[in-house]
Amino acid sequence: MVEKKKKGVDKLRIRVRAYEHKLLDISVKQIIDTAKRFDAEVRGPIPMPTEIKKYTVLRSTFVNKDAREQFEMRVHKRLIDILQPSGKVMEALTNISLPSGVSIDLKMV
Repeated sequence: MVEKKKKGVDKLRIRVRAYEHKLLDISVKQIIDTAKRFDAEVRGPIPMPTEIKKYTVLRSTFVNKDAREQFEMRVHKRLIDILQPSGKVMEALTNISLPSGVSIDLKMV
């Protein structure tokens, strides 16, 4: 027999990104604690590959082409899945205050 899917959200996928991994881990723990407070089933945090952007800049503008400086930016990412989220969980997650420098993307699957 074919099972009919009930209408609504089956899974809430949260992607969290930050430049500092310690700040990211604190934010992820805060999100998980908020979800567990409302008895939601949480999968994660799943560490995603760190995105590294490298930039090479000439030290001098006119001479010494061999003298270069290299800079890099690392973007750390985590993925959290919340299964069968209720309205209270979603409302609590939208009202959560995260530190500056942490970006969060919510996707309903």
